[in-house]
Amino acid sequence: MALSKIEWTESTWNPVTGCTKISDGCKHCYAERMAKRLKAMGQPNYRKGFQVALHEHVLEYPLKWKKPQTIFVNSMSDLFHKQVPDSFIFKIFGVMKQAYWHQFQILTKRSGRLKELATVLDWPENVWIGVSVENEAVMSRIDDLKCVPASIKFLSLEPLLGSLVHLDLSSIDWVIVGGESGPGARQMKKEWVMQIKEQSSEQNVPFHFKQWGGVNKRKNGRLLENRIWDEMPIPFKIDALKNGIEHNKTNALGQQKAPLVPHSARCRR
Repeated sequence: MALSKIEWTESTWNPVTGCTKISDGCKHCYAERMAKRLKAMGQPNYRKGFQVALHEHVLEYPLKWKKPQTIFVNSMSDLFHKQVPDSFIFKIFGVMKQAYWHQFQILTKRSGRLKELATVLDWPENVWIGVSVENEAVMSRIDDLKCVPASIKFLSLEPLLGSLVHLDLSSIDWVIVGGESGPGARQMKKEWVMQIKEQSSEQNVPFHFKQWGGVNKRKNGRLLENRIWDEMPIPFKIDALKNGIEHNKTNALGQQKAPLVPHSARCRR
């Protein structure tokens, strides 16, 4: 386990490391920079640098962590990368099901493979699944996500590289927005953030503003409209699941949402 500085999680678990670039959001990948540093430091899991690698020896780590926590799965990779075998993905899902006292968060840019495997994976209630959407060119990832029978589905609109003015957040439980950070960081405009915030509010979806980003992200901070936005999709969602209530009727703000759209109707084949 590694404690995380990411604002929307608590710790990370990396049974897979390494990745390859797939879209504009990958241009200044933080994980790639970190992997190079870890390789130079002699960290054995990164001896191949940022090449995709499977780490069987860390698979059961979450079972040893007795304190319940929110865990970001594969912060240094993409679980649905084509070089990760189906069998290894199944093993990871098996561990997450066994470690029922944790909340696991998975984030992918490879929504096509996620959609393909969604019907054969076992989705325990403690597994959240999200897709990264940086601009309008990859909006189809949201449609793919809606086909997944997970208890909590979320969007990571980071690094936000353009306006997203027509977000359909039906069956989406959480929206995260953040600017790019580090060397070469591209600017995120306030109007893009406000458009998303307003759409989240109108559709009663919890909104989390992660950061403005930039070369010096600490200096730019996290304030939006003079406050911190740390809304989460729990506890209302989890309570609803435990009590057998139709889970899309309330959100983290306790507000009414639109009736749940049947899975077959919202999943575009």
